[in-house]
Amino acid sequence: MGQPSLRVLTLAAAAVTAAVCAPLPQAAADPGSPVFPGMEIRQDTSLCTLGFVDVATRTGYTAGHCRGSGAVTNSGGGFVGSQTAFSDNTPNGATVSTDHVISDWETISFAPDAALNNVLPGGRPLVVDGGVAPTQGQRVCHFGVVTGESCGTIESVNNGWFTMTNGVVSQRGDSGGPVYVPMDDGRAVIVGMFNSTWGALPAAVSWSTIEQQARGSVVTAASAGAPE
Repeated sequence: MGQPSLRVLTLAAAAVTAAVCAPLPQAAADPGSPVFPGMEIRQDTSLCTLGFVDVATRTGYTAGHCRGSGAVTNSGGGFVGSQTAFSDNTPNGATVSTDHVISDWETISFAPDAALNNVLPGGRPLVVDGGVAPTQGQRVCHFGVVTGESCGTIESVNNGWFTMTNGVVSQRGDSGGPVYVPMDDGRAVIVGMFNSTWGALPAAVSWSTIEQQARGSVVTAASAGAPE
């Protein structure tokens, strides 16, 4: 998926838009097809990175601008699940102010026979920990299917999103990838999902913002079209 290159810092905030998509009829996944955070996923012509796997609810998360017509497949074209909802108001070709509210997430319902786990390609389990939040200067890592793992620090924390520097990199296809804090106990605590590169700064939407929006009881159907 393409990532808009945006000049940093002056756009009036736009309203968050969201849409619920009717999932395609459940198809059979590859028997035992592995599904894990950091894997490559495809929707129509979009290639992105799976950001988080909630094993208990069999729900996945990636960037909303990765959305497609419904079916989600792995790198080999095997069906792994269906898009269920998304929200995306990522500015394209515009400048962004630090108080702009960025909404960019998609939820995926995994196929019953997909083999889910929460382990990143590097071996760390990716978990949620409400006591860990993005803060300026915090060491974080990002995993994308194109660039792999890159680490650096949070440059600034804004209105539900943050920018990164000092080593975090990304390329086309890394959208939706997890941003996490590597812990001394071997876990990786998710703090965001990769959104885009604005100017020279990679940016991510905060995980707490994604959870709040995705789990909200009211979702406004406002923009159901797939991205260009």
